[in-house]
Order: sequence, then C-alpha cells, then structure tokens
Amino acid sequence: MSDPGAKGPALLSPLRELGRAVLFLATALAHMRLTRLQIAETLRQIYFAGVRSLVIIVTCGFFVGLVLTLQTYDTLTRFGAGDAVSTVLALSLFRELGPVLTAILFAGRAGTSITAEIGLMRATEQLDALELMAIDPLERIVQPRLIGGLIAVPALVLVFNMTALLGGVVFAVALMGVDPGTFWGNMQNTVELGRDFGHGMLKAVAFGAIAAWLAVYHGWSARPTSEGVALATTQTVITTAIAVLILDFVLSAFML
Repeated sequence: MSDPGAKGPALLSPLRELGRAVLFLATALAHMRLTRLQIAETLRQIYFAGVRSLVIIVTCGFFVGLVLTLQTYDTLTRFGAGDAVSTVLALSLFRELGPVLTAILFAGRAGTSITAEIGLMRATEQLDALELMAIDPLERIVQPRLIGGLIAVPALVLVFNMTALLGGVVFAVALMGVDPGTFWGNMQNTVELGRDFGHGMLKAVAFGAIAAWLAVYHGWSARPTSEGVALATTQTVITTAIAVLILDFVLSAFML
C-alpha cells in the first residue's frame, strides 16, 4: 500500500524548485551591471537567440497563418460571414497565438541551447574558473542571456505575426478570392492598437522574460554530467511551456 504521507514531499518538490528559481533570479538581478563588455555580450546573445531563430519563426508563422485562415474561412462561410476572416485572424494572432507560440518555439530552439551551454560550463568547471579569476559568472554569463531573451522574444513575436498575416493573405485573397480592400478594411476597423496589439506585446515581454529566466536557471542548476545537462534541456521546454500557458491565462483574465 502507498503511504499517504509520501504525497506531501511530492507536492512540495515543485514549490521548492520554484523558490530556488525565484532566489536565483533575485540574485542575478542584484548582480546586474551595465558595462561596455556587457552590452557587447548582450547584443551577441540577441543575435544568437533572436536572429538564429528567424527560420523556424518565419516558417511556422506562415503556415500557422495559412491553417488558421483556412479553418476560420471554412467555418465563417457556413454562416455567411466569410469577409470577417481577417478580423478573427488578426485578433487570434495578436492576442494569443503570436506570443504563446513564439515563446514555446523560442524555448525549443534558443532556450534549450542556452540551458545546454550553461550546463556544459558547469560540467567543465568553466563557471568555477571565472570565480577564481574574480569574474562574477552571474554578471558575465547570466545577465546577457536574460536581457537577450527579454528583447528577442517580442521582436520574434512581431515577425511571427507579420508572416502569419502574410499566410492569411495568401490563402484568403490569392486562393479564395476575398476582396483585398475588405480584408484589410475589416481588420483595421475591428482591431484596436492598444487593447489588442498592445496587450499581445505585453504578453510577449512577459513570456520572453520567463523563457529566458527558466532557460538560464535550468542550465545553472543542472547536474555536472551529460545526463544532467540532457535532463535540464528537457525541463526547460516543459516548464517554459507550462509557465507560458498558465501566465497567458492569468494575463488574459486581467486584460479582458
């Protein structure tokens, strides 16, 4: 028979891990400094996390726009409202799909790389070597990656939204014959810049912060073995996806 008391530690384990992650973030923020070297490293991390993720973001964004427009147009035409396809497409992208999917794709491409990189630094004692040279690893390693992810994800969300809209235009206008003026006019008349687009970008900033934080934390706390680094990269994707979806619900509830 299972011990009912064993459920307690199992339930407390995620809370302990969350507490460690919060303490890690607080310590990293306390060690932040803005120097010329840090700016250069941050720009390198923005390139690594953002520019190198463009291929998957553009490809996924375009086909998400195609599929979403296809399904939306098929449903709306049953009710004689096919011209409203651009409104549904834009609101779905700006409010939800753009920030959420981009953050998850970021975690799968750049987040895992960040975790593996820091985890290997831990396994090969590079972080200890920095401390021996009186170089703060939190300042040199963690800070640029946190800021880089915070900046890269909102920029990638903009790219994702634009390419998804392009996919919607290709399907609705080029393939289904929807009038271009009607397509763009309905979108402009119904989408509010501040409420719809602005709230989506606020989500993008929040998701970028949490994705970068979890990627760095799992790499920092990974066991210094090959198995430990592999486990940390897996945890990065899982925890980021769960955290983004939970935070998305909370933010949506407050914004709406």
